[in-house]
Amino acid sequence: MSIVMSVNAGSSSLKFQVFEMPSEKVLAKGLVERIGLNDSVFSIKVGDEKFEEISNIPDHSVAVQKLIDALIEHGVVNRLEDIEAVGHRMVHGGEFYSDSVKASDEAEEKFEACIPLAPLHNPAGLVGYRSFKEALPNASHTFVFDTAFHQSMPEENFIYPIPYKFYEEDHIRRYGMHGTSHKYLVERLAEIEGKPVDKMNIITCHLGNGASITAIKDGKSLKTSMGFTPLAGVMMGTRSGDIDPAILIFLQNKYGYTAAELDDILNKQSGMLGLSGISSDSRDIEDGIKAGNERAILTEKVYVNRIIETIGGYFALMGGCDAIVFAGGIGENAIDIREHVCEGIECLGVKFDAAKNNVRGKEALISAPDSKIAVWVIPTNEEVMLARDAYKDLTHGNDQ
Repeated sequence: MSIVMSVNAGSSSLKFQVFEMPSEKVLAKGLVERIGLNDSVFSIKVGDEKFEEISNIPDHSVAVQKLIDALIEHGVVNRLEDIEAVGHRMVHGGEFYSDSVKASDEAEEKFEACIPLAPLHNPAGLVGYRSFKEALPNASHTFVFDTAFHQSMPEENFIYPIPYKFYEEDHIRRYGMHGTSHKYLVERLAEIEGKPVDKMNIITCHLGNGASITAIKDGKSLKTSMGFTPLAGVMMGTRSGDIDPAILIFLQNKYGYTAAELDDILNKQSGMLGLSGISSDSRDIEDGIKAGNERAILTEKVYVNRIIETIGGYFALMGGCDAIVFAGGIGENAIDIREHVCEGIECLGVKFDAAKNNVRGKEALISAPDSKIAVWVIPTNEEVMLARDAYKDLTHGNDQ
């Protein structure tokens, strides 16, 4: 038995789970918010008990120490050395990594080189890793990249039709995100169906405030909807998804927007929020629809249409698929959206079962028995994937 921690560090937050491996039993989980700001919030759940504390946490090092002290205080571990491995969510590995990698000076250097590709996420990942490395110097540390799973895409699916020099010199290409989630979903469905992962031909829909859809052929990512950045693909909570790029030029010429202002419009003011004028939360949109709000109705129609056209395109690209999987906060809980999507892809052979679809947040087969394509709801679990890869590195290291 080994104690393994999964860590997701943001610029002012730190999300964590502690697992007993290889059983994957969750021993504790929690979140540190508002790091570096006044009234930081530290919360931890151990079993059925939740503890919360508000104090000033000036940086990630203090947050990590507070976290470790809490694990000892609440009896999750007896001492620092009990935590044998840590899996770190490190968003962008560029073209360097097609899998997770054990942390090293070389891995850290390559990850730093990818900062221009993810300037908001990668620095936070580094800060979190370095803080944990300092606090747990004897533990095994593993980098788990959001982009790694999608490195199997063939060149024709990741290259953009702009001058090739921008790929050669600036590494501009489709990278995709949520790879850890999509990988979990294909492995979990393979486990459910008792099939080898390399025999899986499915389309996975990670639908949350951020959203991406992936065509998985023979267990590998063939194409994914997010692109050079997480802004691409289907409409999201506050992100536009794919739009005509000339819109940016038009807006810049007419209003004199700076690049930073356009970035803010597309990433933080668009999507469900921008279209509905209500909220970025699909639950609020759903309430608006029930109240007869026309823009809420339009927002859901646009969202559903984007998902349908992406699934349809990927179905053709793959030459057919065996299953479609819904995951993420919306995919796991938005009953109406799943129903509308399934109705829109009946031409592919999907037969939907409304009674089976009446489910939120748990695994369920929601297609009819005679459906040509199985449709599943599978709650994603990126945290356990971090722990699995960290445990794999730990045990592999022990074997050598």
